[in-house]
Amino acid sequence: MAYVKPAEVLEAMIDAGEAKAKLNAFQMVIRGFLGGAILAFATTLAFTAVSQTSINLVGALIFPVGFVMIVLLGLELVTGSFALIPLSVIKRKTTISRMLASYGWAIVGHLLGCMLYAILYGLTVTKMGTDMGNPLAQMLIQISEAKTLGYQKMGFDGIILVTIKAVLCNWMVTLGVVLAFTSKSTAGKIAAMWLPILTFFAQGFEHAVVNMFVIPAGMLLGADVTMADWWLWNQIPVLLGNFVGGALFTGVLLYLSHSKSPLIEVSSEQAKSLLDMKAAKSAKRSSL
Repeated sequence: MAYVKPAEVLEAMIDAGEAKAKLNAFQMVIRGFLGGAILAFATTLAFTAVSQTSINLVGALIFPVGFVMIVLLGLELVTGSFALIPLSVIKRKTTISRMLASYGWAIVGHLLGCMLYAILYGLTVTKMGTDMGNPLAQMLIQISEAKTLGYQKMGFDGIILVTIKAVLCNWMVTLGVVLAFTSKSTAGKIAAMWLPILTFFAQGFEHAVVNMFVIPAGMLLGADVTMADWWLWNQIPVLLGNFVGGALFTGVLLYLSHSKSPLIEVSSEQAKSLLDMKAAKSAKRSSL
């Protein structure tokens, strides 16, 4: 059958996380570059749909095309890996240092891919900088400012809000990655992935890789946003929130809900050490 049971999905998640952590820097940057650019393509496609129809849900229905292409081609989306590699670390299939290196190189690739597309798309919608009145250019400027200055105006509450929206976003995005493991057929994978990605995009949650395109694209087009505004009021808290949403709410909780083995396994040496400590404490109490 095409359907893959949850227990098998959990094993696939751990194996996929291990495999991603083993990729070298060059592979991660290239995969991240392509993943970032493809997601940026999908973002402008969704914005085009919204501009033409004035219905946000239409953009959300279309946006998952980018995510589907990335997953089916085996490219990198660091937000998806936030649910996979931590499980591999916990199960001792890889190390924290490898996990952080994997994330770092993927983010470098995402930034390069998103920036290249931002430059090329900006030149396209403004007719080589001669027409700044294009609705899509103005939309990018407005969204860029809303995703940074909008939170800045709220102060500390803004940081909390953007982080919460990032957690909610990647709870859904990582479900898209996991649901791709639930089917052996291409059509089944596409249908399964589509559901949570549509859900996050339709509600305006914060996705780190999407923002790596939207915010700098708006800045290039004239948004009143600085590099500090971008990173302090959006990119850093969104990355952290995305990590929590993916690692905890998808990775850890799905594992605990379906796996028959403990999340953290104790080695025989550790078990012996714990028993020895317990015996020593008991002996001490007896002597008293």
